[in-house]
Formats: sequence, C-alpha cells, structure tokens
Amino acid sequence: MKALYRKYRPTKLSDVIGQDQVVKPLTASLKSGKISHAYLFTGPRGCGKTSVARIFAHEINHFDYQIEDEYTDIIEIDAASNTGVDNIRELREKACVAPTKGKYKVYIIDEVHMLSKSAFNALLKTLEEPPKSVVFIMATTDAYKVPVTITSRAQNYAFNLATPDIMLKHLENIAKQEKIAIEKPALEVIVKKGGGSFRDTISLLDQISTITSNEIKKADVISILGLPNDDTIKDLLLAYKTGDVAKITQKLKTVLNSGTKPEILAENLISAIIENPEPELLPLLEELPKVSSPFEEAKILLAFLEPAKKIPNFHFNSSLGHNAVTASTTSTASTASTTLVTPVTPATKATSTIPIESTDSTSSLNSKATGAPIALDWSAYIENAKKSNLIVGNILEKSGYEQIGNELHLYPERKIHISILKSKNNLELLNKFLPPGISVIIENSAKKPQKDDKIDQISDIMGAVQEVNNNGVPF
Repeated sequence: MKALYRKYRPTKLSDVIGQDQVVKPLTASLKSGKISHAYLFTGPRGCGKTSVARIFAHEINHFDYQIEDEYTDIIEIDAASNTGVDNIRELREKACVAPTKGKYKVYIIDEVHMLSKSAFNALLKTLEEPPKSVVFIMATTDAYKVPVTITSRAQNYAFNLATPDIMLKHLENIAKQEKIAIEKPALEVIVKKGGGSFRDTISLLDQISTITSNEIKKADVISILGLPNDDTIKDLLLAYKTGDVAKITQKLKTVLNSGTKPEILAENLISAIIENPEPELLPLLEELPKVSSPFEEAKILLAFLEPAKKIPNFHFNSSLGHNAVTASTTSTASTASTTLVTPVTPATKATSTIPIESTDSTSSLNSKATGAPIALDWSAYIENAKKSNLIVGNILEKSGYEQIGNELHLYPERKIHISILKSKNNLELLNKFLPPGISVIIENSAKKPQKDDKIDQISDIMGAVQEVNNNGVPF
C-alpha cells in the first residue's frame, strides 16, 4: 500500500497547494516558452521543492508525469552523496550529450549547498556557458550556503511552509477521500505538529489513521505523538512567570515520565510563547532552543532555571515540599513562624497604605518600631490572597518582607510584580484580609549575588537525588 504522502504528491503544477508565488511564474514561463538554463528552489524541508522540480522538469519536455516513472532526459542528483568535483565534471561531460526524447536534458540537484567549493567552481563553468539543451534545477534548504556566483546565474524561487488553514483544508480533503474518521481538533493537532511541511503532516495523518476504526479524537493524537497537553504548557509558563520552581520541577517530572521527549516539550513551549509573547517569557524563549541531545532532560530544567538565576534576589532551596526558589528576603511561606532577613535599603518606595498583621518574630526583630506591633500570620494571609487571586498570592509568596514598627515592607522579586501589586484592585485585595493599624510599603528587592554553578543548582532543586523510571528519564 502506497504511503499517503506519495499518493497525494502533486503531478501537475496546477495541483501544487500553497506555493502560488512559485507556481504562477513557472506556469507563465511554460506558456511563453521562455525556459531559463538554471533555477534555484529554496525553502524549508518538506515544502515541495523537489516535487515542483520534478513536475517542472516533466512539463518542460511535455512528459506525462507519474511518481514512479523514469526518463533518461531527467537526471536527479543527491548533492549530499555526490559532493566532489569529479561528480560535477562527469555531469558536465554528460550534459553535452543531446537529450534522447525531450527537448531538454534536465538535471535536478537536490541539497545543492552540500557541494564542495571545488565542485561549485566546476558547476559554475557550466552555468556560465550552458549547453542550449540543458536545464539545471537546484534545490536547497540552506540558501545562504550557496555561493552568490551560483545564485546570480539562476532564477531564484523561494518556497514557504504551508499555513495552518491551507494544511488543515488539505488534510480534511485527504481524510474524506481515504474515509478516515477523525475530528477537526485532532487534525488541528496534526497540522500544528507537522509545522507546515506537507510531507511530515501527511505522514503523521497516515500513521495515526491506523490506530482505530472509530473516530480519532484529539486526546488520541496527543497520546500517540507523545505531546504535552495545553494545560501542562499553560501551567509551566505560569509557574515560570511567578517563579514557582517547585511547581516547575513537579510538572517536568510528570510530563517527562509520561513519555514526552524534552525536545518536543521545548518545541511546544516555544510555539506557545510565540503565539502569545510576553516580555517576562523572553528569557525562557532564549534558552529553550538549546534543549537537544545529549542530556536533554537536564537542559530543559536549566532552560527554566538559567533565566531565574540571573535575577539578583533569587536563591535556590533544596526542599521540593515548599517552593524551591524564593526571594533572598523571603521566609519559608508554608510555616507560621518566620525567620526574616533584612535587605539593603531599596531604591524606590510606594506610599500605599494598607492595614496588615505582623508576627511575633517580626516585632522582636524590629525593636525600633513605635507602638505595639500587631501579630501577623503570614502563611494564612498568603492563602487568603491566593483564594481570591492566585497570581497576587503567588507574588506575595515569592516576595521578601520585613516589618519595621507598623510598616510592612514588601520586596517583590520582579519589576512587573511591583506594578501588579501597586494596581488599585490588587491594593484593595491586599487590604481586604488585614486588620487596620499598619501600612504597606512596596519596594524594589535588594540585590544579592547568586551561585553560578549550574550543577549545584540542579542538585539543590532535585534534593541531590536522581530517580530513573522505566523509561530511563532522570527525574
């Protein structure tokens, strides 16, 4: 049985989908009879360069194109396997021989960028003085590696990856013809995974079509392809934005132990950030492309932690039972009694006045306070804030604080967190759960040098323990 990507490969220019910027001028040149001696097709893998090259080669000679046919006047060369100057010299010698059936002898050179420098020089001589009956169609995924002396002597056509709408419509048509029962959301997942490549996307549909005779659901596709679900991606990005490393490590354990490859997880995270870019996610976006074999599990953990390490008021905590990263002025939020660390004087202050409770430990450490300090249950306050607004609660949990008399100084970890807490609605929320008698000062966090050793950071976060599940994933 023929693979679907071969079965539905176009055999005429009019069948080519999503490449109008290429098809229209090539069709026009065929109608006018103005055929160039050299063409260069560039674009990502799987976008149709080689398919169009074959079709065009046949239509130049008025040959009826079938996928399995062979014509002696159409010669395909894989430059990756024929990189040397001797291969090109042999090509030049054969190019002088007249075509046997068609008007032109057509050479299709795939991955032309793989030719050696000497081979390019030999090819250049042929392009400078080409035989009248010879046409070269070169294809490459890396146009920048092709010498300008070659590109300047060829007509250049840039191919694009298919848009999601075009690809979805194409898959729906194939599924209908093949009688594949699959819901639209499942096709959308396949389209997204295919990344705009016709070959890759249709191959995925072919693979998934064999799993069941019933209608294929979105969950089936996600499971088969080992993809993280949307909620996992959202949770990881939210945990990153709020600095919740305990949640990050827990989510990474879960998704990687479920069989999702780190590279695939990184790809999905990158896609999600690109679709909805936020300034605070840009450091993560910078690190995620580095996730690749070997040690990809460690690299994806570092992708999340490396940007956080650069934030001066963060330190790493080995207890996964609590949040594994906190501000350097923050106490362990899950305990009622708190050890405070007084930060250096911050640069800016907000003058928001909000009543709040204080702890006994706070009052003992701040003897210079005037009046009787009010008791503070910091953990209870955070929990109440979380119930009303999870983001505000998480920011509070990550913020450093100290009480000086009847002033509670908050030190949010990031500038954006300062802005969030200072907003009118959130100030009202902070006030909602507190008795009167104390004011809040929201300030910039004090800067504190960080550990630079990445391995120590991973060891701290993972509790110096490595688990290996049946799939060999270290988490």
